[in-house]
Amino acid sequence: MEVASRHVRHAHGSLVRMVPSRQLVAQDGDAVASPDNKGVCLMTKKPALVLFLTFQALLASLFLALPQNAAAQDQDPAQAQAQGQVVDPPTRVARLNYVQGSVSFQPAGEQDWLEADINRPLTTGDNLWADKDSRGEIHIGATAIRLSSETGISFLNLDDRTVQLQLAQGTIEVHVRRLEPGNAFEIDTPNLAFTLAASGEYRIQTDPDGNSTAITVREGAGQVTGAGESYDLAAGQQYIFNGTDQLSFDAQAAPEFDDFEDWCQAQDQRENGSASARYVSRDVDGYYDLDGNGEWQTDPDYGAIWVPSGVAVGWAPYRYGHWVWIGPWGWTWVEDEPWGFAPFHYGRWAYVRGGYWGWVPGPMVVRPVYAPALVGFVGGGGSFSVGVGFGGGLAGVAWFPPGPRDIYIPGYRASPRYVQNINITNLRGSTVMQINTVYNSRVVNGNAAASRMNYMYANNAVAVTAVSRETFVGAKPVATSFVRVTPEQLQSAHVIEQTPLAPTRLSYVAATARPARAKPPVAFSQRPVVARLNPPMPVTSHNVVHAANPSAAPRAGRPAASAPPMYNNDTLARSPKYPNTDAPTNINNNVNANDGANTNVRPPATDAAQQHPAVKFTPPTKAKDDDYDVHPPLNHRANTPPPAEHHEAPASASHPAPAQHESAPSASRPKS
Repeated sequence: MEVASRHVRHAHGSLVRMVPSRQLVAQDGDAVASPDNKGVCLMTKKPALVLFLTFQALLASLFLALPQNAAAQDQDPAQAQAQGQVVDPPTRVARLNYVQGSVSFQPAGEQDWLEADINRPLTTGDNLWADKDSRGEIHIGATAIRLSSETGISFLNLDDRTVQLQLAQGTIEVHVRRLEPGNAFEIDTPNLAFTLAASGEYRIQTDPDGNSTAITVREGAGQVTGAGESYDLAAGQQYIFNGTDQLSFDAQAAPEFDDFEDWCQAQDQRENGSASARYVSRDVDGYYDLDGNGEWQTDPDYGAIWVPSGVAVGWAPYRYGHWVWIGPWGWTWVEDEPWGFAPFHYGRWAYVRGGYWGWVPGPMVVRPVYAPALVGFVGGGGSFSVGVGFGGGLAGVAWFPPGPRDIYIPGYRASPRYVQNINITNLRGSTVMQINTVYNSRVVNGNAAASRMNYMYANNAVAVTAVSRETFVGAKPVATSFVRVTPEQLQSAHVIEQTPLAPTRLSYVAATARPARAKPPVAFSQRPVVARLNPPMPVTSHNVVHAANPSAAPRAGRPAASAPPMYNNDTLARSPKYPNTDAPTNINNNVNANDGANTNVRPPATDAAQQHPAVKFTPPTKAKDDDYDVHPPLNHRANTPPPAEHHEAPASASHPAPAQHESAPSASRPKS
């Protein structure tokens, strides 16, 4: 597919590929004959078109035979919900974890650029810009994406199986430590689409005019598609592609590391040598931030726990930060501390002997499930209200962290399998039977007695944090306005999973957010971009379903259902009306009649979408360092591959597996 001015169109009909001579191409370069010939030539467009159309017909017949639930995750969420299906939110997000200089951020669907917040989760539709003499580092689990000076990227797609980035201009370095089978990782520039085929380290640079892209493959392998042609890229070389309507390329030995790549290697080594990697999966972003901000201890009740250092007296989890609304999850916690990502979206907190808090990470597994905020909200009967604590009868909302043995039930729509995974991958010692029992009691059966289950910290005044509803929905800092509750006020309280408060215009960015000092010279939506994958319409922070290019007519010869969508942040419609949330309400009791409902909350138990059959559970894969690309810095190695001839293909049709690397030196065990 190619994208021009963010209009996506399929371009497989003119696909041309560099392949060994006399070798046939079935689809996307899958060889079917004569793999041993070393000669290289350009395959003509006509045979490729015939074979492509034939293969497409076969794929179409196979696709129609697939069961419907296999594609449920990829279909439009509104359509799936209309069919009574629950569309789970993505189990991973991106996070900006490092800023040097001026880095700005534009949420999906917004027009304004803001100074970036290092702990705010990033997802589909969000944009980032690193200004002149600035740098930034993003993580998607174990994968690091580093931005150089005057570089802009956009998240075209970020879900469980796909990472698709637009590199509008500038230079990025991508270190993929683990590329799971069946997952796609694509970087789209103004003149080509680069698909990563293996874990490794890649540098991609595109000019502001959009006519040239340079790709350096330090390790790994990939494929470039553009202008109807396709090229294989091997490790140890630099490839420069010029032109838009027609690509010309040059391949040569990878150059020496510059200052930017030296910095990238230093960042890698910081992660490689992290002592916290002995206790936390490398797919949990932020584990490396724990090393210098606390210590690991062995607790007699919970085993290895991490205790933060330098926190304020009376510090408690989910008290020093703010709430924002991020679709599709809804209310999301953003912690103030620089280390405050991993401990607030994974694992559990424990109030241990000695009277302090420690973070209990989940089991060491691959791809633990991200949670927007692992909290329970406090509700109660008519006698429970902390409004008196605010003065003047002003009502509010309160929450607490679940304990190391508490089952977490998300307040947003989610399937039983999702609920199983978010607990199994973040809670030590939990079983599927325990999770299903709680889920069925609280969600499917709507058992009122189950809603009063004994959560470890629900009635603990040390753990409960309460604020006014204006602070909560206005994304204001909690630490300066929270009210302490008393044990007497909590006696009649019980737990609900989600606050019924709906977002307002102030809920989507922090109240303390400042306008960006710099923004890209040209809006990303106005830059051309070439893509192989069809980017979805982003879920805006407002969580409003928008029609994508509703007036566009399908092209001749194609059914209307297959018309490609447009992707353009600047033209996404805004919600015509926001819910009225100005009327007061008690803490998490029934919503006031004048309040707008939280449309992202889980539907009632009578909803057909909640009547699920039994789900067979598949245990998560244990995480081991051998499964990740962990090795000494590459800038200490010599670049040995010779430059390639201009007319030769950069690599054979079948990609060789990346070389095995030495394991990182083992870190010394921290003090207990």
